[in-house]
Amino acid sequence: MPGTHNTTTTATGDPLARFAEDVAQSLQQTPRRIAPMYLYDALGSALFEAICQLPWYRITRAEHALLARHAAGILAAAGGVPQIVELGPGSGEKLAHLTTAAREGAVIDVHLVDISDAALDLARRTLQRTGARITLHHGTYEEGLRQALAARRASAPVLVAFLGSNIGNFDPPEAASLLAAIRAALAPGDSLLLGVDLVKPERTLQLAYDDPIGVTASFNLNVLRRMNEELGADFDLARYRHRAVWNAQESRVEMHLVSTRRQDVEIPAAGLRFTMEEGESIWTESSYKFTPERVDALGRTAGFTPGRPWVDAEAGFALTLFTVDATRP
Repeated sequence: MPGTHNTTTTATGDPLARFAEDVAQSLQQTPRRIAPMYLYDALGSALFEAICQLPWYRITRAEHALLARHAAGILAAAGGVPQIVELGPGSGEKLAHLTTAAREGAVIDVHLVDISDAALDLARRTLQRTGARITLHHGTYEEGLRQALAARRASAPVLVAFLGSNIGNFDPPEAASLLAAIRAALAPGDSLLLGVDLVKPERTLQLAYDDPIGVTASFNLNVLRRMNEELGADFDLARYRHRAVWNAQESRVEMHLVSTRRQDVEIPAAGLRFTMEEGESIWTESSYKFTPERVDALGRTAGFTPGRPWVDAEAGFALTLFTVDATRP
């Protein structure tokens, strides 16, 4: 469409080799783990979009509503018409609320960062309809952010959008490190829009991460299928079950794939051969839940100045705009 511009950058290195290397390392840990970013191949991304439509998973709908209601105010607080860098854009529908709000009199520059080509392509097609100029960055959040900021225009501030409570997939030290890296990369006048899921009753969380019709289970099991197809693994998916548990002490939902019997596993591309005992699990994802006070502390510790939050108290979800203060080092 007129005014739409698309370019793509790709992180250096072989993604398949990185996948194999990460699997070789993480599956030898105790407990065994898989990095949650590997849940999102083409099928995994499609399954996650289906999860977002489930009545028990309210994060996406709550965030959509907040963005739709407050898009103009968020943009004004972020400097008017900023350049936007979104880390993990999903379908692009959430960011479209901001790019649409900026359409009057300006075309907005958008940089999308994700390790999933399927997610990037879907978000690109969604955001093209809003007239944004789009650049895709295939790689990790840190790699993509570095590439995006290298192309920044001096005349406009940068807004980094990290939505969907994706920060909750990181353990606290990792989350603190990522936010500090984002802050270090930004300049005075830039900002970070952070979406977080808040602590809520255990039953509500259990239904959100172990839905009655099994979509989340399929999403979780798909990472085994992916290892079979891409790394030559021999996981028997029928011998694993999805388990989601609320760890109140750590304030997180944990997703696991539990072996239903003793079985041997081989992953040739990762150089791995090991035995899964009955009841042993592979830990695939943590989803930390937050209090407003903890969100504020996360931003301050990373060096940001907190702005006003936008909160859906009923759904238990919050957006917070953090800014880079010119008076702070």
